Amino acid sequence: MKAIKQYILAALLAATTGSVMAQDMNSAYFLDGFSYRHDMNPAYGNELGYCAIPVLGNLNVQMRGSLGLEDVFFKNPDFGVKPGAKKTATFLHPGISVDKALSGFDKDRNTLLFNMDIPIASVGFFAFDGYNTVELRERVAAGFSAPYEFFEFAKDTRNKDYSFEDIGAFGRAYTELALGHSRQIFDNLRVGAKVKFLFGNAYADLKMENMHASLQGDHWVVEGKARGELNMKGAKFKEKTEEYKSRPGQTYTRVSGIDTDGAGAVTGFGLGLDLGAVYEFKDCSLDWLNGLKASWALTDLGFISYSNMIVAESSGKPFTFDGFNNIAMKDEGTLGGQSFSQQGDDLKDRLTDFANLENKADEAGGSKTHGLGATMRFGLEYPLPVYDRLKFGLLYTHRYGGDLYHWSEGRLSANIAPLDWVDGGINVGISSFHTEMGWVVNFHPTGCNVFLGMDYMMGNTGKSLIPMDSNICFNFGVNITFGDKSRRKLKERQLEVLTF
Repeated sequence: MKAIKQYILAALLAATTGSVMAQDMNSAYFLDGFSYRHDMNPAYGNELGYCAIPVLGNLNVQMRGSLGLEDVFFKNPDFGVKPGAKKTATFLHPGISVDKALSGFDKDRNTLLFNMDIPIASVGFFAFDGYNTVELRERVAAGFSAPYEFFEFAKDTRNKDYSFEDIGAFGRAYTELALGHSRQIFDNLRVGAKVKFLFGNAYADLKMENMHASLQGDHWVVEGKARGELNMKGAKFKEKTEEYKSRPGQTYTRVSGIDTDGAGAVTGFGLGLDLGAVYEFKDCSLDWLNGLKASWALTDLGFISYSNMIVAESSGKPFTFDGFNNIAMKDEGTLGGQSFSQQGDDLKDRLTDFANLENKADEAGGSKTHGLGATMRFGLEYPLPVYDRLKFGLLYTHRYGGDLYHWSEGRLSANIAPLDWVDGGINVGISSFHTEMGWVVNFHPTGCNVFLGMDYMMGNTGKSLIPMDSNICFNFGVNITFGDKSRRKLKERQLEVLTF
C-alpha cells in the first residue's frame, strides 16, 4: 500500500508545483480604455489604435484551481519531538488525522489548470469601417484533474471499496495567428469576429481509466489502465530493460523518458474562431433600461489536428497486495517462508506489472484531433444614472473542457473613469474553485496604454512566493497607442446617425 501511496503523492506534487498560466483578465472586461478587450469579446473595439511591446504588451501570469499546496502539506506533528523531523509533512503522515488531512480536498473533482500566452506581436487599428486586430502569440496550456476518492484512498483505507475513475492530465503548445474585425452595424448593435490560424507544436494527454480498489477478503485488489499519448515532431520514447527483483532471469521493458529533438517544430494545423456581440439599449419606453449594455462572446471555438503521435500504455493487469504493514525494510525475520525484503521485492514486481508504461510501437506515427476548449462570456453593464462615469458590471464566464477541465465564474464589478485617460475598478467573483476579489487600474492617454491588475488576490505564500492555495494572478501591460480620440468619437457619432 505504501508504494501505491507514493505514486499517488508523486502525481499530486507534480500537479501542485506546476507552471503558472496566463490568460485574459476578466477584471478589465468592462473598461473602455483597455486595449485587449477584443481578446475576451471580439465585438469590442478601442478608442485608439495600439501596437504592443513584444511580451510586455499583455503580460498575464495566472494559476488557478481547487487544489493547492496547503491541501497537501501540513505542520509535521513530529517536528521538535523526534530528532531530525522536518517542519512540514504531507497529508499522508500517520500523525495527521484523516478528517484534517482530507479537509482541503473538494468532494467532487480536484482540478488545476494552467495556460501561458506569450504575445509576439499585436496591433489594433481602424480601417474598413471598423476596428481591426492582428495578433501573433505562443500559447501553452496544461491541466490536472482527479476525484476526491483518489486522495481518500491514499490516506484512509478503512472503507472496502474505492472508485476513482477519470484521472487525467494534459499539456499542449501551439502558435496562433489571429485576424479580427468589429464594427457597428446598427445604432445599438456592434458585432465582431476573429479567425485564427493555428500551428500545433505539441500535445500530451495522460488518462487513468476505470481505476478501482477493493478489499477482497484479506487483500486489496487495484484495477485500472493508464494511457499516455504525445504528439511532437521527432519525439521518441526512451526505453530501459530491467530485471524483476523476485524473478531471476525475467525482464521487462519500461518507458524511462522522452527524446524531444524536434521540440518546437510544427506537428499540427487547425482553425479557430471567436464571435461576439454588444447590444446597447436606447430610446426604450422603460427609461431605466436606457444605457444598459448586454454582451456575449464565444472564444477559442476550434481544433488542431496533431500528427507524429507516440503512445505508451500500461498492461491493465490487476495489482494485488496484502499484509503490507508487516513488511519490514530489513531482513529481521521471515513470514510465510520469505524474508521481509523478498516480500517487498515481490510487491514491487507486481506493482511494476500494474503501473509500468510500455511503448506501443504499432500506434506510432498516428494523428489525433483535439478541441481548443471554448470559453463563453455573457455580460451586463449599467451606468449610474446620476454619474455615468461609474458603471456596474456583471460577467458570467464558462470554460468548456469536457468532464475533467470545465469551470464557471460569476463576477460583479464596479468600474469608474474619473478622467478621460484613466479608468479602473474593483470586483468580487465566485468560481468553481474559490471566492475571489480583483482590481484593475488602466492608464490610456494618447500615446500609450499601461495597465495593472489582478483577477484575484494572492493568499498565503510559501518559499519562493509559491501560493499555498494554488491561485495567483498578476496582469501588466505596456502598449504604444496612436490616433485621435476626439476625431474618433466624432466619426463614431456620425456613423451612428447614418446607420440610424
